[in-house]
Amino acid sequence: MGKFIRIGENLNVMSKVLGPAMKERNAGPIQEMAKREAEKGVDYIDVNIGPARKAGDEMMEWLVNTIQEVTDIPLALDTTNLVAMEAGLKASKGGALINSVSLQTSRLVPGLELAAKYNADVIALLWSDDGMPRDANERAMHIVDFMHKATEIGVPTEKLWVDPIVTPVSVEVNQVQACVEFMGMLKDIAPEAKSTCGLSNVSNGVPDELRHWLNITYLIMLMKNGLHSAIIDSFDDELTSFVSGERENIVNLVHRVMDGEKIDMGSLSDEEVKFVKTVRVLTGESLFSDSWLDI
Repeated sequence: MGKFIRIGENLNVMSKVLGPAMKERNAGPIQEMAKREAEKGVDYIDVNIGPARKAGDEMMEWLVNTIQEVTDIPLALDTTNLVAMEAGLKASKGGALINSVSLQTSRLVPGLELAAKYNADVIALLWSDDGMPRDANERAMHIVDFMHKATEIGVPTEKLWVDPIVTPVSVEVNQVQACVEFMGMLKDIAPEAKSTCGLSNVSNGVPDELRHWLNITYLIMLMKNGLHSAIIDSFDDELTSFVSGERENIVNLVHRVMDGEKIDMGSLSDEEVKFVKTVRVLTGESLFSDSWLDI
């Protein structure tokens, strides 16, 4: 497996600082954040303007130009507004990533046509007119449908970054497991495709001080089955250390638990015990609650 790709999530219209800066066309905070993300070595900067219904194209064009003044890191253009998406693609100097195109009838063909027109990579979001896929098999059917349509329109499979849709463990653990299972299937269905996910979704609704245990453990689980990249917090140095291959003892421990090995908890450090407990929650072996690390 090649280098793991980090897509920095921090340049977001929801930010209390950056949202107003975007609306007021105040370049300072935007460029500061882009430079800080670049310093952290992310591979893409996600430029999230949300739905941006009012003059989204002007905002996206301005943002892309503003960011490109201070860094040449490629951009992931993140909006549901396809007019704004095209404005960003036009302004992008390097290979931009469209975040994202879903299988919904209203979005699939227009989104893929933009990808073909601008020779852009595209995140293939496995969300259809019926909503969330129910399990790994439905995800598998969705990506086959997506690939067929993409090929028809002129977007090769190697330009697709498949997003299986990560959901909170606090809501439905079966969906959390389905993404891991599907990642193992994707290698056989579409070996040329890449893959990505919104990693922190898995810990949504969980107290802040506990979220990193879920995020990191889930990332290790998905990477075992071939996950290529993730949309992550650029400033999570601990997470970065894992994707850089620095914590092999923990990675191997997580993989052993996933493979069903019985672990002697008495032989582990406090940190290792927490990772084992977190794997068990994410695989459904233990029930999830906010006190899973204490049980």
